[in-house]
Amino acid sequence: MEKVAERFIRYARINTASNPKNNNFPSSPGQNILVLQLAEELKGIGLTEVETDGNGYLTATVPATVQTGCPVVGFIAHLDTSPDFSGENVRPAIIGKYSGGIITLDAENDVSLNPAEFPELLDYIGQDLIVAGGKTLLGADDKAGIAEIVTAAEFLINHPEIPHGKIRICFTPDEEIGRGADRFDVEKFGADFAYTLDGGEIGELEFENFNAASAKISIKGKSVHPGAAKNKMINALLVAHKFIGMLPPGQRPEHTEKYEGFFHLVSLEGNVEKAEMEFIVRDHDHEKFENKKKQLAEITRLINAEYGRGVISAEITDQYYNMLEKILPAMFIVEIARNAMVEAGVTPKVRAIRGGTDGARLSYMGLPCPNIFAGGLNFHGPYEFVPINSMVKATEVIVNICRLVSKQNKNAN
Repeated sequence: MEKVAERFIRYARINTASNPKNNNFPSSPGQNILVLQLAEELKGIGLTEVETDGNGYLTATVPATVQTGCPVVGFIAHLDTSPDFSGENVRPAIIGKYSGGIITLDAENDVSLNPAEFPELLDYIGQDLIVAGGKTLLGADDKAGIAEIVTAAEFLINHPEIPHGKIRICFTPDEEIGRGADRFDVEKFGADFAYTLDGGEIGELEFENFNAASAKISIKGKSVHPGAAKNKMINALLVAHKFIGMLPPGQRPEHTEKYEGFFHLVSLEGNVEKAEMEFIVRDHDHEKFENKKKQLAEITRLINAEYGRGVISAEITDQYYNMLEKILPAMFIVEIARNAMVEAGVTPKVRAIRGGTDGARLSYMGLPCPNIFAGGLNFHGPYEFVPINSMVKATEVIVNICRLVSKQNKNAN
C-alpha cells in the first residue's frame, strides 16, 4: 500500500494534458508515454493480457484466484489531465503531517493553500499531503486513480490467498475533453460491471451525473463605417451580449450547487462582423435538461426575429447522459462499493457528480460503471492536493470490492 504515493508522484511528472484542438487518439504525446510505461509496469508485477491498442487505451487482467462463477469486475481511470491549467513540469511535493496552517506553493506569485479559502484542508490535519508547485495542476485527476488501481492489482497478485474472480483494468485517454469512451471496446473489455476511480475526496460514491450538451452559437454581423451606421450596422459582439443577457443569470455555475443545473459560457470570440460563443449545458434532471436546450433554441429564434433570419444560429450537441437510469437495475454494484468502503473504515458519501465521467457513457454502452473516490481535491488548478491516506484507503476499497464480488453469483443479479 505504501507504493501508491510513490507511483502517483512518478505518474504526475509526465505531462499528459489532453488537447481539444487535436483530433488524434490520444490527443497528446504524453499520454502515449505514460501508457507505455504503465504497460511495462503491469507486466512486471504479474498482470496478464496487457494490451495497448494504438489509440491510448491500456487493458490488463488480474487472474482469478477462485473459480466461483462470480462476475468479472473492472476498474477504470483516465490518463489525461485537464487542459484548463498547465500540466507541464509538474513538481509534486509532500507536506508531512499537515499542521493546519497556510501552505505556500509559489511564493514568487503569491500562490498558497489557505484554510480560510480552502476550509477542506482542515479535514486533513496530521496527514501527509501531496501538492504541486503553484505553477501547474497536480494531476490527481486522475493519476491518483491510476496509482490506486495499479497498487491494488500488485497487492492482489502478491496475496493470492485473497479470494477474487477475474479483474479487468483499463486506462483511457482524453476523458477531460469528452473522448474517453469514444473507442472503448466494451465487449473486448469483458467485464460485467466496472468502477471508475475518478472521484474527489475520500468516501465519495457516485452513480448520478449531469446530462450534458454543448452549444455553439454563431453570429453574423454587418460591418458598416460607424459614421454611417444608423439602421444598417449589426454588431455581432452586441448580439452576443444580448444573447447572454437573455439567459437566466441565476443558472450560471457560480450560482449553482447540488442538483442545480446551469448554462456555462466557455468562450466568446469575435468582432463587429462575426462572433462565436461556446456554452456547455448541464442538468441532472432530464426534463430540465431538455428545457434548457429548448431555451437556447428559443432565444436564437427571438434574436433572428429581431435582426433578421440567419443573423444567429445554434448548434446544440448532446455529450452524455445521467448514468442513474442504467445503474438503477444493477444497484447491487453500488452496495458492494458501499460495503467495501465501510470495511476499509471509510464513511460513504453518496453524491451526484456535478460533471461527467467515462463511467456515464460506458453505462449507456452496456457497462454499468459507478464512480468512487480517488482522493484528490481542488482539481484542474494550482490549488489541487491529495492526502496520501485517501489514496491508501481507495486502494483498500478496490481490494475489498474484488473480494466481495467473488461472493456474488454472476447469474443471480
